[in-house]
Amino acid sequence: MTTLGIPNVDSTLEREILIGLEAVEQLLARHIEGEYPLVVETSRHLVEAGGKRFRPMITLLAAQFGSGNTPEVISAAVVCELTHVATLYHDDVMDEAPLRRGVESANNRWGNSVAILTGDYLFSKASDLLADLGPEAVRLQAKTFERLVIGQIQETQGPASGANPLDHYLKVVADKTGSLIATSARFGAMLGGAPKEVTEILTKFGEKIGIAFQLADDVIDISSDSSQSGKTPGTDLREGIPTLVTLQILTSEKPEDQSLRKILSSPLSDEDALQVLSQLRVHPALNQAKRQLHTLADEARELLQPLPSNSAKTALENLCLAIVERTA
Repeated sequence: MTTLGIPNVDSTLEREILIGLEAVEQLLARHIEGEYPLVVETSRHLVEAGGKRFRPMITLLAAQFGSGNTPEVISAAVVCELTHVATLYHDDVMDEAPLRRGVESANNRWGNSVAILTGDYLFSKASDLLADLGPEAVRLQAKTFERLVIGQIQETQGPASGANPLDHYLKVVADKTGSLIATSARFGAMLGGAPKEVTEILTKFGEKIGIAFQLADDVIDISSDSSQSGKTPGTDLREGIPTLVTLQILTSEKPEDQSLRKILSSPLSDEDALQVLSQLRVHPALNQAKRQLHTLADEARELLQPLPSNSAKTALENLCLAIVERTA
C-alpha cells in the first residue's frame, strides 16, 4: 500500500493527501503533453522517473489548514513539482551528472543543450498553470525563481574572500532548496484559504524543513551504501561540490584533518572518492552534521506550535522526525 512515508499519520488525512497526490500525477502527465515528440519525451524523462513528490505533499498538507484539495491547490502543487524538476535538468548540466532519480540524466542521454531547453520548457509549463492562479501566485513564483537562480550563482561562485564557508553554504541551501519548499507550503495555505498568520507560520516552517531536507541528503550522500537520495552515493564528493559534511573538514584547523582537507579541496577520481567515502563515514564530521540536522528539525517543529491542533499539524511534526530518521 502506498503511504506518505510519515510515521503515525491519521488514516483519514493520509487518504486525503494520497488522493491529492494522484490528482497531481494526473495533471503533471496531462500538462506536459504536446505536439513535439522529442520535447514530450525529454520532459517526461525525469517526471516519470519518480521522485519523492515532497513539494506537492507539503502543498497539500498546508492546504489542510484551509479548504484542502481544491483544483487551485492541485495546480499549485504541480507548479512546484514542475519548477523543481526543471531545476534538476539545469543542475545536472552544471554538475555533469550521469544519473538522476536512478536513471540516466537528460544531459547524458540527449546532451546539454536539450537538457537546458527541457528545463526551460518545464518552467514555461509552470508559468502557464500559474496564469490561472492570479497575480499574487505569479509574483510569489517570480520571487522564488529569483532565489533559486541567486542560490545557484552563489554556489557556482563560492564564498567571498574572508567569508565563512559554512554560512555561505547554508545560505545557498536556503535559496536553492528552502525557498521552493517554503513556497510550496505558502501556495497550499494561501490558495487553500488558511488565515494569514497560519500561512506565514507554514511558510517559515517550509523554509526550515527544506534546509533540513537538503542537509539530510548531504548526510545520506556520504553515509549510504545505496542511493537513498536518488543519486549515486558520493556524487557531490566526486564533483568537488561542498556539502555540510565536507565543509566541517575543510574549515577544520585540526592537524589530523590536514591530509583529508587537501584531498577534499578538488574533484576526486572514482577510486579516490571510494577511499575518501570510507574515511568520512567514520569521521566526527558526519556525526556533527547529523547533530546540526537534528537541531534544524527541532527548530522546524517548534515553529509549528502556534498552529491549531489537527491531524495536519501532527503530520508536519512527524515529518520532521522522518527526515532525521532518513539518516539514521
